[in-house]
Amino acid sequence: MGAGTSHEPAKGAEPSAACGESAADAPSARARTGRSRRFPSVTRDTARPEGGGRAAPGDASAPARQWPLLSVLLAVGFGLLTVATEPFGQAFRVGLVIIGAALLAGAALRWTLPSVGMLAVRSRFTDITTYGVLGLAIVLLALMAQPRPWLNVPFLEDAVHFTVR
Repeated sequence: MGAGTSHEPAKGAEPSAACGESAADAPSARARTGRSRRFPSVTRDTARPEGGGRAAPGDASAPARQWPLLSVLLAVGFGLLTVATEPFGQAFRVGLVIIGAALLAGAALRWTLPSVGMLAVRSRFTDITTYGVLGLAIVLLALMAQPRPWLNVPFLEDAVHFTVR
């Protein structure tokens, strides 16, 4: 058996190219089986988040295409302005509740709308969870802030007294 008569495929050759068939005659392995279902070993691109398309048609102006994100940002800006200017007593609490409510509204928009523009950062589940948990935490902390909290949670007072004796 000489070097040219071996029935073993050459290194790098297609398996079907063995036994006298040339690589050009045999269909490639991908063409026979379709695309590979294995994840690539090297990531070449990032996937767009679900719902990451425009929230309005492409011929609309840029603010109209991104209205979900802009509405959340405007509400957060209004809450920050309320906290910063402090136009009345307890304004910090009202401003923080507005900020938390804006994040909760962002979670609701992400849940209900199929396309939310740049409000979609990650997967739908992750975005809803992140916006919802942060919004709820901000609202609850604003309501429990001292002095004169608007929301009293008795077991938290016991926990603080237990830990800080």
